Amino acid sequence: MAITAQEVNKLRQMTGAGMMDCKKALTEAEGDFEKAVDLLRKKGQKVSASRADRETKEGVVVTHVNEGSTEGIILSLTCETDFVAKNEEFGSFANEILNLAVKNNSQSAEEILTIPYDNITLGDKIVEMTGKIGEKIEISHFARVKGESVVNYIHSNGKLGVLVALKNGEGAQVEEAGKDVAMQIAAMNPVAVDKDGVDSTTVEREIEVGKEQARAEGKPEEMLEKIALGKLNKFYKENTLLSQTFVKDNAQTVAQYLDSVNKGLTVIDFKRISIG
Repeated sequence: MAITAQEVNKLRQMTGAGMMDCKKALTEAEGDFEKAVDLLRKKGQKVSASRADRETKEGVVVTHVNEGSTEGIILSLTCETDFVAKNEEFGSFANEILNLAVKNNSQSAEEILTIPYDNITLGDKIVEMTGKIGEKIEISHFARVKGESVVNYIHSNGKLGVLVALKNGEGAQVEEAGKDVAMQIAAMNPVAVDKDGVDSTTVEREIEVGKEQARAEGKPEEMLEKIALGKLNKFYKENTLLSQTFVKDNAQTVAQYLDSVNKGLTVIDFKRISIG
C-alpha cells in the first residue's frame, strides 16, 4: 500500500526515528501505526544488542537538589562519541531521566529503567534512542546524597559532577562554602571524607607499598612498619577531603576552611562522577 508523507511525518513525530526508517516501518506494517512503532522498537533492540560490547566514554552528568537542600541526586547518561554527547536532544533526555528519577524517588539505576514512559518503560525508551542514534546509551552512574545542606556542582565540560553534604551550618555563606568544597572534590578527587572512610583494602595496600618502598631504600626490617605508617598518614593527608590542602588557600586544610566559615561546619558525604 502507498504510504503518504503525512503518515511518515506523523510516525516520525511519535517516535523521533528517521524519515526513511519510519517509511520502511509503515510499509512493512501496512500502515498500522502500532505495528510500525513495534518494528522501530525492535530495530532499536537489535542495534542495542549489536553494540552491547561498546564502551561509553562520553556523555553528560546531571544533578538535582531538592527544595530544602537536604537531598541530592547525581547520574550520568553515557554514549560512545562526543558528537552525540553534545547533541541538545541527548542532554535534554538526560535531564528528563533525572526528573523522572526525582519524581519516582528512584533508589538505583535499575529502578529508573522500570519507570513508565508513555506506553513503555524508560529502559525501553533508552533502547529506542540507541536504535535512533546508532550508539550504545546507558545510565552509567547513579547516587543519592543526604545531609543538613546538600550542594551540587557541574564542571563546565558537563562530564564531571559533584554532590556534597554538609552539617552544622546553613544559609548563603554555607552554600558558597559547599560550592568551594565541591570544586575541591572535582579537582582533587579525594577517596573519602576522612581516614575513617578509607576502605580496609586500600589501607592494607598502602601499608604494603610503603613497606616495599622502604625495603627498596635499604631501611632496616624492624623499621618498615613505622615507616609505612608514616607514608599512610601522608596518603590520608593528600587523599582524604578534610585533610587535603584547600586549593583556594594553601595555608589551611579543607576542614580548617569550613570551620572558619561556620564553627563546626563539616562534610559528612560526597559523590563525584566523572565520564571518560
